[in-house]
Amino acid sequence: MVDLPTIHLHGSVVLGDEHEVGDAWVVDGRLTLERPSGSSVGGRDTVRIDGVTVPGLVDVHCHVGLGPDGAVGRDEAEAQAVADRDSGVLLVRDAGSPADTRWIDERDDLPRLIRAGYHLARPKRYLRGYGRELDDVTGLPDAVAQEADRGDGWVKIVADWIDREVGDLTPLWPADLLAEAVAVAHSRGARVTAHTFSTEALDDLLAAGVDCLEHGTGLTDDQVAEVVRRGVAVTPTLLQVARFEEIAAQGATKFPVYAARMRRMHARRYEHVAALHEAGVRLLVGTDAGGTLGHGLVAQECAELVRAGVPTSEVLAAASWRTREYLGMPGPLDARSADLVVYPADPRRDVTMLASPLAVVVRGALVAPGERAARAR
Repeated sequence: MVDLPTIHLHGSVVLGDEHEVGDAWVVDGRLTLERPSGSSVGGRDTVRIDGVTVPGLVDVHCHVGLGPDGAVGRDEAEAQAVADRDSGVLLVRDAGSPADTRWIDERDDLPRLIRAGYHLARPKRYLRGYGRELDDVTGLPDAVAQEADRGDGWVKIVADWIDREVGDLTPLWPADLLAEAVAVAHSRGARVTAHTFSTEALDDLLAAGVDCLEHGTGLTDDQVAEVVRRGVAVTPTLLQVARFEEIAAQGATKFPVYAARMRRMHARRYEHVAALHEAGVRLLVGTDAGGTLGHGLVAQECAELVRAGVPTSEVLAAASWRTREYLGMPGPLDARSADLVVYPADPRRDVTMLASPLAVVVRGALVAPGERAARAR
């Protein structure tokens, strides 16, 4: 067993929406509110960190093991995971990856991963090398069953993408097959999240009982009301939507209708997210790291949500304890090992604090930058 130091968290320890204490300790890797006896435990030095502590951050739309051209090697995947960890992200819902990242489960110094298996798409209807492409659309339910068994309780379906023959976004799957596929996932204890930019794909997704929407840029007011009624979560991925103008410019000459749609969604992105929040939609925080975006961008994504009008305290809760609970993780005091981030000031009041974590505690151990920032007492 690794000899872990006792960590004294002093200042403010936020454990949830209505639970905050002034001091807590990490003893033998676990968080406790009971002060250890003496100045050391078991002969080990106690490390004191002054600041505001929150449960480790969550990136629910992240692709560890994915690069611009598809799967990456182990060294690059490790660098991606380290970048996420050092940003304060200690739990990742890996929303589709072609790489085998099971080895990360054996690493106590890297974020925990909840995998969704491969993206499920169709030939020439998604980014090449990113997912599993089904030649026969009727194979979707079987593929969902296989990915549900391969993943960690989630399946990722690509619900729309540009149809080059039409020159615009169109759905990939018939409604009856979507409904059957979602039912198959649920029968295996898995939830389904779906990539969707368009409006056209959403009614079928909601009717099928999908659990979560990635991007959700095409949601209309009526569809938002249905999302709220059904309790569907939405990951706005504002950093990715910020690229829609660039994407539109690349395709404007050949696909002007598609380009115009992408530009409209780009222009209204903040207004759209504000409307989702005001309607009561559960918003999740996801950077869409991997592929076209780098890792370790959670602070930027949170800042974008605040810029859109979501209160800073709500953004932090969505980036931490609320989404950890949504993903089925135990609370910080119930966890077998502590995953925590410490900031020099309260990130519930100042979102810019998220860009400068003072210390990161992974599985009860301090890792960089925590080793450099913490003071031994």
